[in-house]
Amino acid sequence: MSIFSRFSTMIKSNINDLISRAEDPEKMLNQIIIDMRDQLAKAKREVAGAIADERKLKRQLSEATKQKEAWEKRAMLAVQQGRDDLAKQALVRQQEHAEQVAALEQTWQAQAAETEKLKGSLRQLNDKIEEAKRKRNLLIAKQKRAQAQRRIHETMSGLSDTSAFEAFNRMADKIEEEERRNLAQAEVNEALTGDTLETEFLRLESGSDSAGVDDKLLALKAKMGLIAAPEAEAPKQLGAGSGAEKDGDEDSEEPAPIREAELIEEFEKLERGGDG
Repeated sequence: MSIFSRFSTMIKSNINDLISRAEDPEKMLNQIIIDMRDQLAKAKREVAGAIADERKLKRQLSEATKQKEAWEKRAMLAVQQGRDDLAKQALVRQQEHAEQVAALEQTWQAQAAETEKLKGSLRQLNDKIEEAKRKRNLLIAKQKRAQAQRRIHETMSGLSDTSAFEAFNRMADKIEEEERRNLAQAEVNEALTGDTLETEFLRLESGSDSAGVDDKLLALKAKMGLIAAPEAEAPKQLGAGSGAEKDGDEDSEEPAPIREAELIEEFEKLERGGDG
């Protein structure tokens, strides 16, 4: 089958040329498929021509067969009419067409068999090209995965070089140093240009705020029962002796332990699971 021999030779030539140029594998595979399809289209045209020749031979065989049968009928007619001379001539023509039919029959049979083989080979070739297209997609996916792995490996290899990280750390130190210098300069400027008296009052105000926070903390602890709640100071009275002051101190300090004990007892009840 010379048609497919030429096809195979052209495909191998194109593939070897693409491989020798070492182009992008994806482009190379796509180009190979394109070349295969182009050659397949040419093979289809040649097979179609072979089929047309086979049908032409079959038509010629049919015509020769009809002529052979027609001259045989004429010979029979001449015999019926007593015209043996015409019958002999008709038989000569009938013999010529019979020989032509035999030759055409042999040629047509060979052409028909070859045409069937060509059609079968064409179907196989088409199937192989479709299989090649499917494999192409798989190969392209593998090639892309290999490229991704290579890029990751190259990136990781580059990260093993600490020069980039060292440069980053040096830049971070430089920025932090600049920030410290700016803060120090601002502090110096404030100390030289600020109002000292106003600064002292601001410090006193901040101290009073701190005292207020301490008072709130004490109030919270008293609210939680952790300490005795501070009582309001009674106005001092003239003539009060030291004993009165002592009694007053004892009255203010006695409830604290009782309330704390009751609170502890309540928590113990909760821990035991209730009043029991």
